Amino acid sequence: MTKIQMKTPLVEMDGDEMTRILWEIIKKELLTPFIDLKTEYYDLGLKHRDETDDQVTRDSAEATKKYGVAVKCATITPNAARVEEYGLKEMWKSPNGTIRAMLDGTVFRTPIVVKGIEPCVKNWKKPITIARHAYGDLYKNVEMRIPAAGTVKMTYTAADGSAVKSVLVHTFNGPGVVQGQHNLDDSITSYARSCFEYALSEKKDLWFSTKDTISKIYDHRFKDIFQEMYDTEYKEKFEKAGITYFYTLIDDAVARIMKSEGGFIWACKNYDGDVMSDMISSAFGSLAMMTSVLVSPHGYYEYEAAHGTVQRHYYKYLKGEETSTNSVATIFAWTGALRKRGELDQIPELSEFADKLEKATIDTIESGKMTGDLARITTLPNPVTLNSEDFIKAIRSTLEKSL
Repeated sequence: MTKIQMKTPLVEMDGDEMTRILWEIIKKELLTPFIDLKTEYYDLGLKHRDETDDQVTRDSAEATKKYGVAVKCATITPNAARVEEYGLKEMWKSPNGTIRAMLDGTVFRTPIVVKGIEPCVKNWKKPITIARHAYGDLYKNVEMRIPAAGTVKMTYTAADGSAVKSVLVHTFNGPGVVQGQHNLDDSITSYARSCFEYALSEKKDLWFSTKDTISKIYDHRFKDIFQEMYDTEYKEKFEKAGITYFYTLIDDAVARIMKSEGGFIWACKNYDGDVMSDMISSAFGSLAMMTSVLVSPHGYYEYEAAHGTVQRHYYKYLKGEETSTNSVATIFAWTGALRKRGELDQIPELSEFADKLEKATIDTIESGKMTGDLARITTLPNPVTLNSEDFIKAIRSTLEKSL
């Protein structure tokens, strides 16, 4: 068959450990035989990040700004043990965090639904997308251990010194702890815009939840920015698209979601989104069956799997032992990027190929051929457990029948 031609390259961000191994197999078996694959390659493997003092991560984000669409393999965010294991110069920051900050992006995570992998919540029929505001709050906090009785105040001083404002945090009668958090109007505004735009592109209802009844200034600011933007910029667009925007308290949202059928986007603040995305992925079956896309209000898209580098399987692989590692979310990272590239470059064949590859992946699982993690939880009778490479080859066999 004639290979599908690309006009603009994807930004390809390679990664670490077992997902790096799967990355090459996916390209060899599922992509390059069918597409004249054009990428601008960046090695975000931990060793190369260390060699370049993490400049390669920043370069990959700049390339994403240039080309608009990136696909990223899972990467290691090093802790002290990793610093020693890899002999690193320092404990480098999360590549995802660096890229998110540079692209001013919002992370949208959606479970991949297949027959035979049933959600724990019986009435969930459609995937629920989590939109996490990946800035500030607990993740950029400052903390202090209070050793004894005393007073803690929070003080604002204007840059020009013209104003000073102070509020009492707490008067301690003994030891305790204190924490300060912040956020930015600009970041919240970009987040809201990304959520509204993504909801329109996906034609899905958008829910947003905070705890503004308790946090009457901090959380209320999120609520106000969302509502003002919706009223002034998106109300008519949503009505025309036949979708809705809905705000409620976070506890009410949790209660409603447990009784819903799904099929909407749930926008959450940073910590809420961190927790709820794991809850959603686990309830739908597996973190290995969850897509993740970073969407910037400036028109940049970066696709990746929601899971990590599968360290345990990688160590087995290094010993020559067989692994049965789930590659579905990584495959869907590629299909998401290829579909978006096809849309932006007006190459319908490329977007159609992405659709066919996703269908082939799902059809392979639904036919009973799957990796070990899915075989352990499927309701399908007599599943066939395949190793990492054979599962990808089985998908290729299914794909070829549709081309």
